[in-house]
Order: sequence, then C-alpha cells, then structure tokens
Amino acid sequence: MNIVVLVLLVLVVLALLAVMSRNRLVRLNISVDEAFAQIEVQLKRRSDLIPNLVETVKGYTNHEASTLEAVVAARAKATAATSVADVAAADGSVTQALRGLLAVTENYPDLKASANFLALQEELSTTENKVSFARQFYNDNVRSLNQAIKTFPSSLFVNSAKVSARPFYEVDDPQDRKAPTVKF
Repeated sequence: MNIVVLVLLVLVVLALLAVMSRNRLVRLNISVDEAFAQIEVQLKRRSDLIPNLVETVKGYTNHEASTLEAVVAARAKATAATSVADVAAADGSVTQALRGLLAVTENYPDLKASANFLALQEELSTTENKVSFARQFYNDNVRSLNQAIKTFPSSLFVNSAKVSARPFYEVDDPQDRKAPTVKF
C-alpha cells in the first residue's frame, strides 16, 4: 500500500512538473509576441512622425529631394514589413534615411532654429529611445524563450506547447560597424 501511494505521489509530482514546464513555454512565447508588438508600436509612432518631419524640412529646403525621397521610400518599406527580419531590415533603412535627413538639416540654420522642427526632432529622439528599449525587451524575451526551449525538462514539451526558437531582433546598420574617427 505504501509503495502504491509513493508511486502515485511521484507520478503526480512529475505531472505537475510537466504542466508547469509546458505552461512556462507558452507564457514565454506570449511574452515574445507581446515584446514584438511593442517594437511595432514604437516603429509605427516613428513612422507617423516622419511625414511631419519631411514636410517641415521640405519647407526650408528646395534641392534636397533625393534625401526626402529616401526617407519616404524607407518609411513605405517599413510599413509593409511583417516578419522580424523584414521589420529589422526596414527599421535599419529608416534609421539610415533619417540620419541622412538630419545631416542635411545642418546646412539650414533657419530650419534648425524652427520651433516646429525642434519639437519634431525631440519627439523623434524620444521615439528612437523607446524603439531601442523595445528591441532590448524583445531580445531579452527571445533569449529566455530560446533558453527554455533548449534546456531540460522544458525541452521535452516544446512540441506540445507549439513553440519554436525565435530570431533575435538585429538591425544591420553599417554606421554601427564603422570605427569612429578621432582627430586631435
């Protein structure tokens, strides 16, 4: 009788561990989905700022059409992206285009002094920080999920939880890979 109770107790404990491991995988998967949605929210916010910024710059510049077109094209590509890799690539393109746009504004002192432009630039800077935090939050959640998928005992329940390893959010930005130039 004691052996039967002991076996039943062990089976109950194993069943509880199995349920807990499977539920942990499901929760981590949901967290990754939520974190990616936050990236998309911040990128949408940035995308909504771009037309205002372009129109403000357009009012001060007459011969910077190629720069403005690059920003508009990058924004269009970003709004159409859906997968993590596509969103990250589009995010990098928008960042590059905005860098070019902001570099052009250096040649226009009246534009740099415009209250509307300064407000948009501040809003864009704040949004870029939020995008950066959202990326980090997503990658932290992906790391947790991928670790759980590859470690025992949760690795036993990957199929039943219908989860799989997720890609990290990586923006391929050539500017980030350049060594800074230091002059004295």
